[in-house]
Amino acid sequence: MILTISTEHSPATDLGFLLHKHPQRRHQVQLAFGQAHVFFPQVDEARCTAALLLDVDPVRLVRGRRGGRTLFHYVNDRPYVASSFMSVAIARVFGTALSGRSRERPQLASQAIPLQARLAALPCSGGEEALRRLFEPLGYAIDCCQHPLDPAFPQWGRSRVLSVGLTNRLRLSELLSHLYVLMPALDGGKHYWIGPDEIDKLLSKGKGWLAEHPHKDFIARRYLLDQRSLAREALQRLTGHDEGLEKSDYDEERIEKPLTLSQRRLAAVQAQLESSGARSVVDLGCGEGKLLRHLTRVRQFVRLAGMDVSATALERASRRLQLDRLGPKHRKRIELLLGSLTYSDTRLQGFDAAAAVEVVEHLDPSRLPAFEHTLFGSMRPRCIVMTTPNRDYNVLFESLSEGGLRHRDHRFEWTREEFRRWGRATAETWDYGVRFEPVGPVDEQYGPPTQMAVFERSEHEDRDA
Repeated sequence: MILTISTEHSPATDLGFLLHKHPQRRHQVQLAFGQAHVFFPQVDEARCTAALLLDVDPVRLVRGRRGGRTLFHYVNDRPYVASSFMSVAIARVFGTALSGRSRERPQLASQAIPLQARLAALPCSGGEEALRRLFEPLGYAIDCCQHPLDPAFPQWGRSRVLSVGLTNRLRLSELLSHLYVLMPALDGGKHYWIGPDEIDKLLSKGKGWLAEHPHKDFIARRYLLDQRSLAREALQRLTGHDEGLEKSDYDEERIEKPLTLSQRRLAAVQAQLESSGARSVVDLGCGEGKLLRHLTRVRQFVRLAGMDVSATALERASRRLQLDRLGPKHRKRIELLLGSLTYSDTRLQGFDAAAAVEVVEHLDPSRLPAFEHTLFGSMRPRCIVMTTPNRDYNVLFESLSEGGLRHRDHRFEWTREEFRRWGRATAETWDYGVRFEPVGPVDEQYGPPTQMAVFERSEHEDRDA
């Protein structure tokens, strides 16, 4: 992972004094997770560029880890994208500059100069919109491009990783503090445990700008990994009063909270899985493991697995399930898998049942055939339980704008008729039966807020098997 900082301030070579790094030397710092290298690829009076290259050792990240280790602990994007690792490197390598001090150029350290930062790979949960939402209020001009998941397979769509250029006229310490806070906030994950002391880091690095940021509540919540009590305390200390957390027109949790739909969904899905007689269940798009946590309490399920495309989400699921505290017998019962739902994976085969709770609407419509092939063709469990929002019901949410979706990452939301049409066609194609059930209070005109489909494989196929 590489970060470059450039200036055209005259003389541009003063950047070396501000960073406390000699432009003619290569600097190397040993970190707990790898090595940081600082060098200057361009040095002249008109323009000077400093580069921070972070070489993360993926094996070192796992060595000494408590609890079980799975493939996603070794194979993920952490060594290659700007995240909390880069924030730690900035604090360690550019600590004096981050604090706003310069022994040789004290006046320049307190002066706004033209600066440009470039990040080769910045993970942005929420995409370019989230990037602009956080940096533009601070005065940055932004240019960025989104990376494909795999250039060889453009049909897979684009990833959440962006190449980003940030241009502004400000103090170097301000640029570094913005990067320190906002990179992990955009990523939505950290490589170390979060506790109350993390609030002090946020307030220290956000001093002078965070309190005035229009999305400070979002930044606090994401920087503190959605730990609401910590975010609330941070906002209280920052502003002197409790402003609450950000209210977004696209915040699915806030919109649905009066109906407690999340718990209703989980209970409804669990009931269907239990009644199916399944002994083994895989939760597709398991996220932070909320459904899995419910299923672990049911003795009927002797084998459980969760798959998600996000390594960060799986880390949170591991903490929620307390996998590092389980004994060998119970730990063997649960498996977390890093992978995509749109291509076949032999690890997903052999399960009695599969759940896809509020997952399908996050897929691009063009990827639905691949998802169907994976789930109904390759995996082919006896029972599939799927839930998705009912778009018809959205008009009853007062806080949702007309035509809006419940979550910023939803690619679409089906009406009841659209969901039934898709479900019946899919069941017929793959030789399943299907029935539809409501979840939540049913409105006479608009139906339930959540719709559920239960697919069951034909009985004659079970006997043949």
